[in-house]
Amino acid sequence: MQRINLLSPRLANQIAAGEVVERPASVVKELLENSLDAGASQLDIDVEQGGVRRIKIRDNGTGIMKDDLSLALSRHATSKIITLDDLEAVCTLGFRGEALASISSVSRMHLTSQAESENEAWRVEAEGKDMSTAIRPASHPQGTTIDVRDLFFNTPARRKFLRTEKTEFAHLEEVVKRLALSRYETGFRLSHNGKQVYDLRPVTDQLHAEHRLATLLGKKFIENSLTLDVEAAGLRLWGWIGLPTFSRSQADLQYFFVNGRVVKDKLVAHAVRQAYRDVLYNGRHPTFVLYLELDPSTVDVNVHPTKHEVRFRDGRLVHDFLFSRIHKAIADVRPESDGAPTGMQDSTASEPSSYSSSITEQSALQLSNRPAASGMEWMQSNSPTSSLGASEVRGQLDGLRRLSGYAQEYVSKTEEVDPETGEVREITPPSSLGQFDDPFVRSEGDYQAVPPLGFAVAQLHGVYILSESEQGLILVDMHAAHERIVYERMKTAFYQKNISSQPLLVPINVSVSQSEADLVEESGDVFGSFGFRVERTGLESVMVREVPIILIRGDVEGLVRDVISDLSINGVSDLMESRANELMASMACHGAVRANRKLTIAEMNSLLRDMEVTERSGQCNHGRPTWAHLTMSDLDKLFLRGR
Repeated sequence: MQRINLLSPRLANQIAAGEVVERPASVVKELLENSLDAGASQLDIDVEQGGVRRIKIRDNGTGIMKDDLSLALSRHATSKIITLDDLEAVCTLGFRGEALASISSVSRMHLTSQAESENEAWRVEAEGKDMSTAIRPASHPQGTTIDVRDLFFNTPARRKFLRTEKTEFAHLEEVVKRLALSRYETGFRLSHNGKQVYDLRPVTDQLHAEHRLATLLGKKFIENSLTLDVEAAGLRLWGWIGLPTFSRSQADLQYFFVNGRVVKDKLVAHAVRQAYRDVLYNGRHPTFVLYLELDPSTVDVNVHPTKHEVRFRDGRLVHDFLFSRIHKAIADVRPESDGAPTGMQDSTASEPSSYSSSITEQSALQLSNRPAASGMEWMQSNSPTSSLGASEVRGQLDGLRRLSGYAQEYVSKTEEVDPETGEVREITPPSSLGQFDDPFVRSEGDYQAVPPLGFAVAQLHGVYILSESEQGLILVDMHAAHERIVYERMKTAFYQKNISSQPLLVPINVSVSQSEADLVEESGDVFGSFGFRVERTGLESVMVREVPIILIRGDVEGLVRDVISDLSINGVSDLMESRANELMASMACHGAVRANRKLTIAEMNSLLRDMEVTERSGQCNHGRPTWAHLTMSDLDKLFLRGR
């Protein structure tokens, strides 16, 4: 049997490096964070062969005093915290004192620094098995330069797992990009193999901040984003969120910062995803660059080896704040007759090179991004659920319409449901839409100015409405637009009324674990707020005694289990609201005006006016765009005018 031995300092540091130093990008992250903590206003990063051969970082921060240089390369030596109280309210990016020791143990590293209180610069490096330090004089201005060469030269097993030079540099560049987005007041200069990649100057105003965003994320993001700056309950959220039509096929344009630290947190991701749920096409991901500021003592950053995750003291408050503010900002976007033009197109599209690209996009229509209300609203998020099958929807339509009086008021009678078979049958529509308020049915002469979506001039193939606006031509998918209008009206009517519940003739017993039963007991208000009555009946069982009428035919047991799972993972859940919204969305789709339905000019104008005042009218219930825009400039290009 092997005896217990004390590991050598170098081996201990190499083991620690397994967590801290995964690849060249990890080295750059740790060193740049140290430079930012030192108050640097300019950072120069020179990289060779993706960072494997060399990483050189120079800053103009406060520097390191000569007497502290030997400690700088020691484990658990830091200037950022002293007591536990400092750790519980840490404001710096780094605080563990492991990075330099770990990096120097797996590379050939030299550190040169001149402190602001000293007139001489010094160079230090760690040598030998015991990581003893050697300090010698050097020539260097105020600040610090760290030169890391031959990463993993003494750990060939780690080096074998590195990817190609292109891949490693892509990871490294992403790290620089994130930190550049976190500190606008700091300049960043990045070069690779002698070629300059970024030269970002310090930023002090909104205009230049957006210029940095455009440089790092592309002009399309700025053109298709809304600014956000709201504050409530000791929390401040500011930044940019992409329009729903500027979505991505993957979550690669999402940056979230907590007190200046970039994080990837499940709670944050859940809140943002659910804020976009009603307006994103299936499988698409939102884009955003958001900054959350709160009291450092209310967030724990010491929960992950690379500090990518955080833990909030009041996660429910943070979740609801993020969801409500982002959800409201998206809902408040309206077509307006004046304001800065905001493009609306898919982020996967390249810059339009000809007139044809703009035909399939929502672009250049001026939008109003109204600021969120100052008082925080207590709103629950929405979790994704599987779509109901067509047969299930049809079977529920009649009962839902019969039990809920609001449906009769807002759903167009273009179909009827056989209560016995659930079969949906087309019926002859009335002569007018019936959903639009009479005050909106006006002639052009009743308006002093052209409305944002203009006036209807024709209907194309019974599918699209052609409208003339001040800027050009607008095409509206009448079914998609009407579907969103009906859906929003149904939701408003439903949630303004008290949710009706129905006692179950035979209560449903659900077997759960003891911890899940405890959670149900603690979360009775979550179920009760949506018309459920769920009671604990045993150590590992709960009983569902009442359910909301709108979900009476659904899989109640499955829904309760999903809600419990959601509560245990995220601390919040609104799967019940999500299921109800799914049913209302299906009803709105069935109730909206159908293709090939001939509309009068007054009806088309009425639809346009309703779009202008309806939340999220830019997308239908499935996330597809409801309108496209052609400016006069686009039309001129069609006919080569002005050439």
